Amino acid sequence: MEAASRLLCRISLLLLWLQPGLGRTRVVQAAPPGFIESSCPSRIFWVKLDKRFLQGKFFSLELVDPSGGIVLLDEQLAARCGYVLSEDVWGNPIFRASVLGCHVANKADELFSLTINIKVSSSPDMRQAATYTYPMYCTYSPWAPREIVCEENYMEVSVKSDVPAISDDDTATWMSALPEVQKVEYQVWQLIFLSPSGSTKIMVSDAAKLGYSFNNTLARVFLRAPYSSNESKLAVVNGVSMSTVSSTSMYKQRWLLLLIDTTVSCPIDGTSFTDTAVTWTLPSIIPTLVPQEPTFVSKNISVGVDGQRIMHPVQNYILEHNKTHIRITIPIGTAGGRLKSTVANGVHGVIYSINLFLEHTWTDVDWHMTKYTVIKPITTPFMPRIPTVINNTLPEKRTFDVAFGSFLPDVSLVTITIGNVPLSPGEAEHHGYKVYEIPFPNGTKGFNLEVPFDDPAVLKEYVNRNETKYTLRVNYTLDVGPEMKPYNHPAEVECVVADIELPEAVGYCDKENLYLAVPVSALYQHWNLYIGNKLLNQQTVLSNRYLLTTNSTHLVLQVPLFTMGIIYEEVSFQRLKTRFDLALRKANTLETIKTFSVSCNFNSSAFIVCYPNGTVTVSAPMKTIPSINMGKTKLKDSTCKPKEFNEEQAFFQFHVSTCGTSLKFAGDHIIYENEISYEREILPAWGPPRITRDPDYRLTVLCYYPTKERLMHTAIVSNLPTNGSPPFGYGTMMVRSNVSGHRRTRQVLNIIARVSKDESFMELYEPNLTIVKPSLEPMFFEVELKDEEPNVELHLNNCWMTGSSDFKSTSQWNITVDGCGNENNKSVTEFYPVSVSRRVKHPAHFKRLAVRMLIPLLGQVHLHCTVTVCSPPKVSSGNIWTCGGWCDPTRKRMGPICS
Repeated sequence: MEAASRLLCRISLLLLWLQPGLGRTRVVQAAPPGFIESSCPSRIFWVKLDKRFLQGKFFSLELVDPSGGIVLLDEQLAARCGYVLSEDVWGNPIFRASVLGCHVANKADELFSLTINIKVSSSPDMRQAATYTYPMYCTYSPWAPREIVCEENYMEVSVKSDVPAISDDDTATWMSALPEVQKVEYQVWQLIFLSPSGSTKIMVSDAAKLGYSFNNTLARVFLRAPYSSNESKLAVVNGVSMSTVSSTSMYKQRWLLLLIDTTVSCPIDGTSFTDTAVTWTLPSIIPTLVPQEPTFVSKNISVGVDGQRIMHPVQNYILEHNKTHIRITIPIGTAGGRLKSTVANGVHGVIYSINLFLEHTWTDVDWHMTKYTVIKPITTPFMPRIPTVINNTLPEKRTFDVAFGSFLPDVSLVTITIGNVPLSPGEAEHHGYKVYEIPFPNGTKGFNLEVPFDDPAVLKEYVNRNETKYTLRVNYTLDVGPEMKPYNHPAEVECVVADIELPEAVGYCDKENLYLAVPVSALYQHWNLYIGNKLLNQQTVLSNRYLLTTNSTHLVLQVPLFTMGIIYEEVSFQRLKTRFDLALRKANTLETIKTFSVSCNFNSSAFIVCYPNGTVTVSAPMKTIPSINMGKTKLKDSTCKPKEFNEEQAFFQFHVSTCGTSLKFAGDHIIYENEISYEREILPAWGPPRITRDPDYRLTVLCYYPTKERLMHTAIVSNLPTNGSPPFGYGTMMVRSNVSGHRRTRQVLNIIARVSKDESFMELYEPNLTIVKPSLEPMFFEVELKDEEPNVELHLNNCWMTGSSDFKSTSQWNITVDGCGNENNKSVTEFYPVSVSRRVKHPAHFKRLAVRMLIPLLGQVHLHCTVTVCSPPKVSSGNIWTCGGWCDPTRKRMGPICS
């Protein structure tokens, strides 16, 4: 029997041999030290080749048969004969072979030997290859009655030939094979593959053609099957997919009939992943291997990495075992595995790989003991790891300090692009930058970059009041992973430093002028000077009779007492207190940063002040010979006397709507006119005048107001609440003059705009209030001229809406055109008549309109109007009058307009 078994084994091996290259001359060399490492864990030959010896080269493996034949290893031979050729997590080639492999010499099922040839060549056709012959020996004993190995590319089951009797529960399945047994030829092994649809009987030689390997040793029978055979079937056991080949091996020799269960089942799934751990799950009991589950008893479970058993897995792994599952949880990054950097779709990330094996020993009533070994290489999916840019800059050092990471050791910095100039780390050092690696305790690293604030590549922007925002834009280029994949990462870091000294102005006065001296250092680099809303430039200086001088350190502005920009804080009979403000504004945003002011008291006997609200203050000097009694001076309305007077001057204060003040239009101005005169004493006091000693005294007082100015009002149209208030702007500016000129101009009319809650215009929103309305509801606007003169009319020239506060915005649509409503695809405008009421004294001073949106708008809208104040028409009509013209139902202007 033993001799026959050995003969059959030798015949099987001969059928599997391929011997290409017989007769060639081979040069066998000794392997370089450290090139080959081997071990024999759990009855598996385990060989590792150091990849450093194979860089830039090609290699192949040959198997040396005990008889001296040589077979080249390929994929089909490997799966059928019990071999695996792969790589470990570090990229070193790994060769594994079962001790029951086709080319393994077996001595009494205890001592096993295998010799391999490793051929290394510089060319892919393996010419002039160096051959390193490497013999291996493995001792394994004792064997369990049944041992199963689940490798990467094959499943292997080996059982003792003197197996126990068939259990009662499985008798039916086994007895179904008896008819086939009767047909088995003497001393010939056959295989019966069992399935729910029936059974298939094939000879061993035919099984080899299907990718199976069946043979017997001195005391064992084994079957090796690929995962993808036609006879394998997939089943899910406790959530884990299993590949199973159910088979019975038969042998008959004279009076001996041998039936051996060679069923094998291995997991093909069971791994799951999170960002922090890998979980490998296997079923505790596999029904096809344990027909009588109640008799199942788990004896031992051990775990290993790369063939090395872990003595205390609980230190790094979580091993859980219950009646249904064996679960191993491995933290990502655990020693024994490998984290490898890579790039996928331009994203930096890592992949974690580990080669695990599990050995589970159990007993049941059918098999005294089963040793179940699974070798499982695990690789996680790509896990993005976006690098972090950390700004460690200390403003007082005036140097950017930027950390970039973290990375695994397999990442290298290739270039840093600063200011669109790519630099290697060495070149960056020559440019005055510092580039260096930062090691971290967990084995990762980062890259640190230092760039001075004053470097030309650093962007500088003036922000806030006295700060500079320094911006560094960097693009890192890295080589990632063993494959050295390129990865680019742009970064932008900022640092705001209070390093700008705001200028301090010095003010002083003489008898007729106010002066401001402003340092010019960085003045026009960051700021501009404004008088009100006008930029201080040569045109402003010339048109307002200023005098501007500069030297290397200061700008000096001389402002006459009576000119635009002077603010009269106190106007009285005793003194004239004035102030001049010069605003320091950001050059880019026009935000006022600081206001320089100079304030002085003057003793002036002749001046006129036209206030924004229509109040006029005049100091009239006595310039007659002989002198007159200034207390007897008066305005056109003789009841309007001076508030104060002395021998040299009289002080008047009145409103333009009182004291006989008249109004007329001249070009672009409204002129309010009054006259100061003296009541001469005439003798006799009654009858025709005869004689007087008093001189004639008449002083004409004129105040000029522009007829047109821009009025801006803002409303919010939104379905959601909004924070902040939109701007509501109207300005006031006073211009003073001596009496001798008789003419003074005020820059802004007293015009206000409001938003009404409804079409009654009885309830108005408070000024400077953010108004939130549904987007399709109409908005009601009212514009009023604050003036007591009844014979003037307010006219809306053009009104338009924009999405921003800038009235010049390109995104705008007209609401009124030339005083008439303008219909478009966004809105409809409707004017409302105004009549005398509690709030309305002069209807001509009001304009009311409703704007109804035709399309929903979300966000802010701003209403802008230009206005004209002019004389009303001399004829009336039922139409809406607009300064001498009217609008017909088609909203077209009819008739002339004022000029």
